[in-house]
Amino acid sequence: MTPAPRDGVINEHRFAIPGLDITPLPPAFRVSLRAGPDDVGALSQALDVGLPVAPKSSAIGKSGRQALWLGPDEWLIIDAEADPMIDLEKAKAVHSAVDISHRNVALAISGRRARATLEAGCPQDLAERAFPVAACSRTVLGKIEVVLLREGPERFRLECWRSFADYAWTFLSEAALAARP
Repeated sequence: MTPAPRDGVINEHRFAIPGLDITPLPPAFRVSLRAGPDDVGALSQALDVGLPVAPKSSAIGKSGRQALWLGPDEWLIIDAEADPMIDLEKAKAVHSAVDISHRNVALAISGRRARATLEAGCPQDLAERAFPVAACSRTVLGKIEVVLLREGPERFRLECWRSFADYAWTFLSEAALAARP
């Protein structure tokens, strides 16, 4: 079976002002994974990335595959190159895995003004002491649910449903312009 192309709905969008870049990220494979604590080890081995078990944490494997903790038994798996579903088929563990590659899109928000722009509509405390590099959280931006990952001191990855991508883009770009000095 040949997978359908995963074109983003905001691929052509670009936003850059001094101290802030908002860029659509390329399509990626995404899996919503649910499993109990007894199966974390086997799933981590199958995915080649340790599933984080602490709240607000994430992990990245040697291949670049990311695992984001969303709850005590829930993770978002993101891989730009390889389909995690293929690896999960081999896992000898009880789990639920749903391919959500076509449901989500992602934005990179980076620069010294990234945090302030996100905080215009996100109640999550994004200060580095509360939300350090590699922290992730399911939260809201304006009126939509998002998953937010801090990839660097001034770089965030925002995952949202495809149907809300234009809203997220518009919200962030307008928030950045409204706060512009």
